[in-house]
Amino acid sequence: MAIVLTDVEARVLGALVEKDITTPDYYPLSLNALVNACNQKNNRDPVMNLDENQVREALSGLEAMGLAGPASSADSRVTKYEHHLQDVFNFSRGETAVISVLLLRGPQTLGELRGRTERLHRFEDLEAVQAALQHLMRREPPLAVMLPRQPGTKESRYAHLLSGEIPVATPAARGVAAPVDHGQQDRVSRLEEQVATLEREVSDLKQTVEALRKQFE
Repeated sequence: MAIVLTDVEARVLGALVEKDITTPDYYPLSLNALVNACNQKNNRDPVMNLDENQVREALSGLEAMGLAGPASSADSRVTKYEHHLQDVFNFSRGETAVISVLLLRGPQTLGELRGRTERLHRFEDLEAVQAALQHLMRREPPLAVMLPRQPGTKESRYAHLLSGEIPVATPAARGVAAPVDHGQQDRVSRLEEQVATLEREVSDLKQTVEALRKQFE
């Protein structure tokens, strides 16, 4: 069966993979916890406002594709859900981290991916991120793609292909390509990594503050 995820299925799958790695003590997830994970305001692009019926329908679609389903835990009265990404694709830890972040945040540059996957897997450098992407791109069928650079940008972005091919607008006319400034690309990549790190630290602080607030309620 061909895998072509809807936007909601992609969000549900990405959230399950993320929580499996970052909060293993609370995984598999109940339906309510999964809805909350899908609707997080941090580490999500776009932010969604899904209800239980939408998430339940997405789970049904993922189960039909063998990508997720109810967990076989006999000690729980509440049905909990888990992903089966590893069973289907046998990803490395780095590939799993990249796919999860692409599912949750859409197309991203190498620098953004390195910063945003740190909670899932620590890549030593941008070359390691690119190596994981290359493995995904060489799959048959490919599971990731490098998108053409947008006008005015220095860095290419990468996207997953689990939701099908990504339409790319073709310019009516193409001029002579400008010479590549590798020094500028490196500076942009470093800045993107710094921004992604700051975003992650702010997200962690928000979660800490929220946990403290709940303690005093």
